[in-house]
Amino acid sequence: MGYDVHKLVEGRSLYLGGIKIDHALGLLGHSDADVLLHAVCDALLGAANMRDIGYHFPDTADETLDMDSKVILRKTVELIATKGYRVGNIDATVCAERPKINPHIPAMKACMAEIIGCDEDDISIKATTSERMGFVGREEGMAAYAVCLIEKG
Repeated sequence: MGYDVHKLVEGRSLYLGGIKIDHALGLLGHSDADVLLHAVCDALLGAANMRDIGYHFPDTADETLDMDSKVILRKTVELIATKGYRVGNIDATVCAERPKINPHIPAMKACMAEIIGCDEDDISIKATTSERMGFVGREEGMAAYAVCLIEKG
């Protein structure tokens, strides 16, 4: 299981699921702050008992500054492969009031499947709001949750 959250700010591009989405605000982070890919990476690393994204890609390292999260996902898939695992499937949820995420889901799935080397049907991405409650509801940030199945072989 993986979870990530980032603050929405002006002056940053919004990346979700490896694609750039046109929006007035972007997510603040050491990397490109793609909450969806970060939650997926944490789920994959956790399933393989390989700690978490911050351990492998610290937000204090110069090498990870402004890093494209697609690179983090690719390297995460390579890391779990060192223990003999491959991605079975992924189920993820993005929590955001705006922009609408649903129109972008096919492009996100295609991007992620290409990086992972799996079928798009092995990736489920859902979107929800928080009914205007909490930091997501106030549009101060976005959150993402992911669960995954990894398989040996």
